[in-house]
Amino acid sequence: MKKQQAPQHRRRRLRLAVGTPLALIAGGVMAYGTVFGTFGDDAKPKASAATAPVPDNAMAAVAAMQPGWNLGNSLDAIPNETNWGQPRTTEALLDKVHAQGFNSIRIPVTWSDHQGAAPNYTIDPAYLSRVRNVVDWAIDEGFYVVLDVHHDSWQWTSKMSTEHDKVLARFNTTWKQLATAFRNESAKLVFESINEPKFDNADNARQTELLNELNTSFHKVVRASGGNNTKRLLMLPTEVCTPDQRLMDNLATTIKSLHDPRLIATVHYYGYFPFSVNVAGSTRFDAQARGDLDKTFRRMRDTFVAQGIPVVLGEYGLLGYDHGPGAVERGEMLKYFEALGHAARTNKVTTVLWDNGAFYDRSKLQWKDPGLYRQIKSSWTTRSAAAFSDNVFVPKSGPVKDRTLTLNLNGTTFTALKQGTTKLVNGRDYTLSGNRLTLKAATLTRLVGDRSYGVKATLRAEFSRGVPWRIQVISHDAPVQSGTTGTAGSFRIPTQFRGDVLATMKAEYADGGNAGPTSWTPYQQFNTAFAPDYPKEAIRLTPAFLDAVKDNARVKLTFHFWSGATVTSYVTKSGSTVTGTTS
Repeated sequence: MKKQQAPQHRRRRLRLAVGTPLALIAGGVMAYGTVFGTFGDDAKPKASAATAPVPDNAMAAVAAMQPGWNLGNSLDAIPNETNWGQPRTTEALLDKVHAQGFNSIRIPVTWSDHQGAAPNYTIDPAYLSRVRNVVDWAIDEGFYVVLDVHHDSWQWTSKMSTEHDKVLARFNTTWKQLATAFRNESAKLVFESINEPKFDNADNARQTELLNELNTSFHKVVRASGGNNTKRLLMLPTEVCTPDQRLMDNLATTIKSLHDPRLIATVHYYGYFPFSVNVAGSTRFDAQARGDLDKTFRRMRDTFVAQGIPVVLGEYGLLGYDHGPGAVERGEMLKYFEALGHAARTNKVTTVLWDNGAFYDRSKLQWKDPGLYRQIKSSWTTRSAAAFSDNVFVPKSGPVKDRTLTLNLNGTTFTALKQGTTKLVNGRDYTLSGNRLTLKAATLTRLVGDRSYGVKATLRAEFSRGVPWRIQVISHDAPVQSGTTGTAGSFRIPTQFRGDVLATMKAEYADGGNAGPTSWTPYQQFNTAFAPDYPKEAIRLTPAFLDAVKDNARVKLTFHFWSGATVTSYVTKSGSTVTGTTS
């Protein structure tokens, strides 16, 4: 992607707190809790949230951080900012993101490749200056800012069990440098000790000890550094930022032991794993996926919020979406984000959307899926309704029948069904009985027109509040596949999708055993084991899938499509050669 050049104009930040007593200015000490004024080249204060004071109460401060956004895959990229496909961060980007309604920004930073050797582990001044610029721009925009130690967690702190003294020394030295560099920064800057900490070669008890040691050491180093750091908000994670009960209990114990009212707990959540990545046939945001979400947020509330400890969901999303759209069906994804926003709001959890470039296009400065963003934004304040599906598949040939969708109203009331600006007529075009919306056969026949394959019409179900629900009317026939040969490194099954959309793939040996890398289930993982290529009319079987398949063992592949159709193919690997047949 084309890199954006940073604008020439830069705001100059007044390094004195608004309203700071003269005695403190004279003594060179900056009182905590003040937020620096921001002045442009004309020396006039910038009228923005940057000048709003940070609440003294940590719970209120964390509430003011809602909602948040992650600048992922940028300053945390290895080894440099643009190496993971994102353009260089600009002030214009931060301005645009803030305008989307986000009140906080988490800036993940990986320091490993920008540090000197032991024992000083000196951070490259140029890199530190770059990070500081981004932090300052964000604060000038009015953001609360979370700054962390990011992929260092698996690069070197993970070795703490076997290299204890070395890791602890580097960790402390790193944070001493960061605490010194930012100690007089605005109170809107929050420090996070470390991202998703993990420890190799250690049992549960030892991992608990090591994380407690890192978190308490981080707390001691920052508090001892003076300036605003004496009372700065500090964020402490669970192991791997996992919201399991045992791990959250351990973190709550650590936080209580520090007797510091300005500490925040942080965890991450990417949904019920099978749904999040589309594996084991978990293609829908069903009762199990919804139940996992609700229980997880209740645990956050009961373990932290109810005990007076504010909690930040430092990352959330869906793992499958990191690879781009497709793994998780869009309507199911909308349901997930709507439910997550509601759960966060009712349990008083501040959320920070993980964005590695999948959501917001940092080159074009716009959302890749504006409808998805509208759903996420709406969830911050209210509920939205949904239907069982956002697609109605109509067969290309044969009679068209009425189609019924069950609505999940989420406390809303249905108000209208529209095609563009045209309001469809209840009783003629559709009927509504309780929560069952039925599209009439005559209406569907009109909407599909010539019945050529693909989306023929888009309807919008509107409700008393929240985001309308989009319904696509799609003309289709059952997909058709062809036999082929190829190699394990590059194998595609020719597939005429004929308007249909792939949902999942089941892989089994002749004896009924599961085939593929996820041997615990016959339903393989979307994108990891297989992926559709709609423009080239093929389904790709990945090297990871074929490498896990036994040699000379016929594998039955059952492809499930969102229309409800299934198509069966067979593949046999012999060395590096793969043969596919339809029977």
